[in-house]
Amino acid sequence: MSLSTGSLLVENPVQLYPLGDSAVVLQFGEGINQATHRAIQAVGAYLEEHPFPGFTEYVPAFTTLTVYYDPWRASKAGHLDPYAEVVRHLQKLLRAVPAPTDVAASVVVEIPVCYCGRFGPDLAWLADHIGLTPAQVVALHTEPEYLVYMIGFAPGFPYLGGMKELLAAPRKDQPRALVPAGSVGIAGKQTGIYSLPTPGGWQLIGRTPRRLFAPEAASPSLLRAGQKLRFVSITEDEYQHLQEHES
Repeated sequence: MSLSTGSLLVENPVQLYPLGDSAVVLQFGEGINQATHRAIQAVGAYLEEHPFPGFTEYVPAFTTLTVYYDPWRASKAGHLDPYAEVVRHLQKLLRAVPAPTDVAASVVVEIPVCYCGRFGPDLAWLADHIGLTPAQVVALHTEPEYLVYMIGFAPGFPYLGGMKELLAAPRKDQPRALVPAGSVGIAGKQTGIYSLPTPGGWQLIGRTPRRLFAPEAASPSLLRAGQKLRFVSITEDEYQHLQEHES
């Protein structure tokens, strides 16, 4: 099922399809770009302000927004088809969502990163792989403002857009059994930050002392989709100092 929207600045009609018996996926296209991202953020924000009966939560991704609902409530206690009711509400919502605004004016979150020694075990390899010095890699990695496209893989793990294409690198042939939390890595044309200690195959070039996921906090994830961030290079002494204040 597809729907042409009057206010969203998206190239193609939004596709709607079921995910199990309690979710609807809104597909905004196939390509990863900022226009699609802004549309997804606009729909999510509007949905929070105008929830339909039975709405529970939504999960944004690169090109989709998955909307979860309570089938019993959405069906008005079994009197209606819950999926059809949710789709009806979403179609109405998509026609009403205002055109998304540019996220460029949002506050840029600074993420301190120590790129030296044990914190960046793959930095030298990456530098050699692309024909640069480690210092040049760090300079290129800390130059852009990155856009948080989505949180996924692990709680609080940000998938970022905006990395210099020169820094692109393949995943490791043999993933590490355990990557420390805070590790900053590169895989393909993307860079991201491991929020929890997990296995992983990204090339690790640094580590931040910031906690990206704190389950005890009111807002457990430090970052959210739609934010912008910048990496800031710090020394090992600065890392230890900041880590003490994080714990």
